[in-house]
Amino acid sequence: MTETWPRFISQDPVAGSLLHRVPEEFPEFCVVATDGDRVVAKGLSVPFRTDPPDREETPDRGWDTVLTWAFADRQQRRAPTVTSALEITLDSAYLGRGLSPRMLSALKDASARQGYDTLLAPVRPTAKHLEPHVPMSDYVRRVRDDGLPTDPWLRVHVRAGGTVEKVAPASMAVSGSLAQWREWTGLPFDRDGDVEVPGALLPVRCHMEHDYAVYVEPNVWVRHGPRRSA
Repeated sequence: MTETWPRFISQDPVAGSLLHRVPEEFPEFCVVATDGDRVVAKGLSVPFRTDPPDREETPDRGWDTVLTWAFADRQQRRAPTVTSALEITLDSAYLGRGLSPRMLSALKDASARQGYDTLLAPVRPTAKHLEPHVPMSDYVRRVRDDGLPTDPWLRVHVRAGGTVEKVAPASMAVSGSLAQWREWTGLPFDRDGDVEVPGALLPVRCHMEHDYAVYVEPNVWVRHGPRRSA
């Protein structure tokens, strides 16, 4: 597949350690779309256990946390209580063909086949990178005249019956030396402060004196299924 993810996203250490293991260890929670022999889309999700008050279904450290919990629960043989989507990725040649909602539906069906009535999703709004200085809390409140979100990917989720619940302010984090950030982005990283990076939902914070930069990405928790009481 020809993917469009920004290069720096794959440098998240949790993703680098665990994401490639998801299809092998949780195959029943993964889906693909094919065109002949060609894979043109994939969807990954994982089950995890929520045990209040130590855990919640929609943690502030969203994506990183649920992926970590899923593997820890499997290792310790704890029975999951809910599932969370991790990603839906389309081949760039197949964008705009209505495949995204079908992949979301397929992930929901996969979760239901395993006995779960709820699929959560730490959603990465697809148009947020165009406005990196807008707080995510403000961005998610934007709706069209028909009441649907202005963001295209959030709109797909809401049309599919999802409910926008909250912002996950620190869903994933990427840190590295300035030399690494220059390699990942092609940008100079030669001044202190916020740096706008193509594809980033918020600016990357650069620290020249200490020779590193940090990106903390917010996502948006969307629930497909009933809300549970604490």
